[in-house]
Amino acid sequence: MKITDSIVTIKGIGEKTQKNFEKLDIRTVGDLLEHYPRDYDEYKPICPIGELREGEVAAIEGSLDRLPKMKVVRKLKILTCSIKDGSGSIGLTWFNMPFLVGSLHAGTKYIFRGKVIRKNGVLVMEQPQLLTKEQFYNKLHILQPIYPLTAGVTNNAVTKAITNAVKEVDYEEDYLPAALRKEYNLVSYKQAIKGIHFPSNREIMMKARRRVVFDEFFLFSLSMKQLKKNKQKKKNNYKITDDSASSQLIESLPYELTNAQKKVWEEVKADLRDIGVMNRLIQGDVGSGKTIIAVLALLMVAKNGYQGAIMVPTEVLAKQHFESMEELLEPFGVKMTLLVGSMTAKEKRESYTQIKNSEVQIIVGTHALIQEKVEYDNLALVVTDEQHRFGVRQRECFAGKGLEPHILVMSATPIPRTLAIILCGDLDLSVMDELPGNRIPIKNCVVNTGYRQTAYRFIEKEVEAGRQAYVICPMVEESENIEAENVLDYTEQLKTFLKPEIEVAYLHGKMKPKEKNSIMESYAKGEIQVLVSTTVIEVGINVPNATVMMIENCERFGLAQLHQLRGRVGRGGYQSYCIFMMGQEGKETRERMEIMGKTNDGFRIAKEDLRLRGPGDLFGVRQSGVLEFKMADVFNDASILQEAHEAAQQFGEDDMKLMCKKYKRLRDKIFDYCQDVSL
Repeated sequence: MKITDSIVTIKGIGEKTQKNFEKLDIRTVGDLLEHYPRDYDEYKPICPIGELREGEVAAIEGSLDRLPKMKVVRKLKILTCSIKDGSGSIGLTWFNMPFLVGSLHAGTKYIFRGKVIRKNGVLVMEQPQLLTKEQFYNKLHILQPIYPLTAGVTNNAVTKAITNAVKEVDYEEDYLPAALRKEYNLVSYKQAIKGIHFPSNREIMMKARRRVVFDEFFLFSLSMKQLKKNKQKKKNNYKITDDSASSQLIESLPYELTNAQKKVWEEVKADLRDIGVMNRLIQGDVGSGKTIIAVLALLMVAKNGYQGAIMVPTEVLAKQHFESMEELLEPFGVKMTLLVGSMTAKEKRESYTQIKNSEVQIIVGTHALIQEKVEYDNLALVVTDEQHRFGVRQRECFAGKGLEPHILVMSATPIPRTLAIILCGDLDLSVMDELPGNRIPIKNCVVNTGYRQTAYRFIEKEVEAGRQAYVICPMVEESENIEAENVLDYTEQLKTFLKPEIEVAYLHGKMKPKEKNSIMESYAKGEIQVLVSTTVIEVGINVPNATVMMIENCERFGLAQLHQLRGRVGRGGYQSYCIFMMGQEGKETRERMEIMGKTNDGFRIAKEDLRLRGPGDLFGVRQSGVLEFKMADVFNDASILQEAHEAAQQFGEDDMKLMCKKYKRLRDKIFDYCQDVSL
C-alpha cells in the first residue's frame, strides 16, 4: 500500500465510509496518516476525591455509602449514588443506564472514571465508567488518541482505519537526510506517524510531535523561500511618482496620522516609486489605522493613471469599506466599483465592463475579485485586508490579474517580530505599533460564571442606551466530549433572560454564506442588538455602535484570538467593555486572563502568550488568524519554527530540485503547501 493510494485500499473502508471520510478531506492513505489526534485521553493514577478539580477527567476509588437511587423524569431514567474515600465524597449520576443498579452495592469498593463538573454549586461526576482494577491498571498511562470527527465518522472508525494503514503502508525512504535529522534531534517519518497516533507513553508522543511540527514548518519555509526567490526577479512596470492627492487627503482628515502611520506611509510610497515590485506586509494592532494607509496608496495609484483593488474577507466589510472610501475620495474625482458574490448577474456584468474598460480606478470586493471573469485593464496595486484570512495561493492568484502589480497585505494579528519575519518570508515587514490618541481604551473584566446574570443585566443596560453587544461561544452545538457553551442553546437561553423587545440572533461558520451576510448586515444596521456568535466574527465586520464583547469559556481561546475578538468593540466614540467569562478556573487560566484584563496592547499580549504556552500545552485551541497548520502552533512551537527555518535556508536550489525529483509527494507538498496555509 502506497501513501498516495486511495483510502479504499485500507481494510474495512468501503464506498460509504470513503464518502464520510472525504468530509474530513481524507482521500488518500497519506491524508489519513496526517489526520492527527486533536487530543489524547490519558488514564492517570487514582485521585483522592478531596483533590478533584472541576473540568478534569479523573479516576476515583471508594465505596458507596448507600444503595443507588433510581427516579424517572419525563421518561428519562436517572440513577444516582454517592462514593467516598478517606478524603471526601462525591455524587455520581447516570442517565438511561438502569442496568447498573444490580452492579452497585453499598459498602463495596469500586473504581469510577469520568469528568468532574459543577452542578448546583457542588462537584459531581456524570456518566462515569465503572472499571475493574484489571481494566484500569491495563490502561494506566496509555494515551488513547481523540480525533477531529464529522457526521458518520466515529473516533473508533478513525482509530481502526489508521491502525490498519500504519501496519500496511510503505513509508518510502525518509526525505529528510539522516544528518539533518540528527542535527535537529528528529525521529524518522515512520516513527513519527506511529508515535503520534499510538504512543506508548508521553515521551514518545512528544518526539513524534516534534518531527510532525518540524515537517510542517520546514515545508512552509521552503515554500516561502521559493516565493521570495520568484519575486526578487520582478521589476516595477508602473510609473507612480505623484503623491499630491494623497498629501491633500492627509491634510483634509479630521485627525492627525500617528508617527507609526507616517513612517509606514513613507515606506509604502518608497516601494511604489522603487525599481522593484512592492511586496509589503503591514502588521498593526487592532485599531492602529492600517486601512487609511491602504486608501492613501490606492488614491496615489489611481491619480497616477492606474487601477488598484482591495480584497476583504466578508461582503459586509467590503460594503462598509466601499461606502466609507467613496465618501472620503469623492473630492478627488476617483471612480469606484464594488464586486461581491451576492450581486445579481446584471450588476456583476456592469462591474466587469467598468473594470475592463478602466472606467473605474478603485475596486473593492471579496474573493469575487479573483474570479476568472474579472479582467483588469491596468491593475498596479493589490491590497488584501485581514491578510491571514487569505491563503498565499489566493494572494498570488490576485496578483496574477495584472502585469506584476504591487502587493500590500495587512494583518491585525500581533506576532512577535522575529516570528513575523519567518512566517511572512516572501514579504517586507512594516510594523504599526501605535494607536491613535482619540481611541477610548476598552475596559476589561475577568469573571467566573457566577457573574453571568450581572453581565446580562449590563448588556441590557447598554442596549437600552442604544448600543449593541456581542456574545462569543466556542461551539456551534452541544458536544458529548466538551463542556463549553454553544451558540444555538445559548441564544435560546439569552432570549428568555433579556427583555422581549431586544432582538437576539446567532451566527456561526456552518451557516450558508447568504444567511451569514444577512445576519451581519442586520447587525451592522442596528436591527439586531445582541449577536451570539462563534469566532466567525473575529474579522470582517465593523460596527462602531457595538460596545460590549462578552466571551464565554474564554480559557478555551488563545490570547491573540481573545485580543482579536475584543477588537470588534471600541470602534466608535463610545466607552466599550470586554467581559472575559471563565467556564473553568485554575491558576494558569487566571494568570493568562489577568494579562487580558490589564492590557489592550496586542504585541505585549503576543509576547506573554509565547511565554506562557509551554510544551505541555500541546493541543490548545489554535491561534486563529495566525497559521492554521494541522498540528504546529507558531506560539507554542516558536523554537521549532526557528530551527526549521534555519534548516530550510541551508537547502540550496540544487538540493531542493534533487529532493523534489526523488520524492514526488514532497514536491507536490512544497509547491501546493501555501494553498492550505493561511497567513
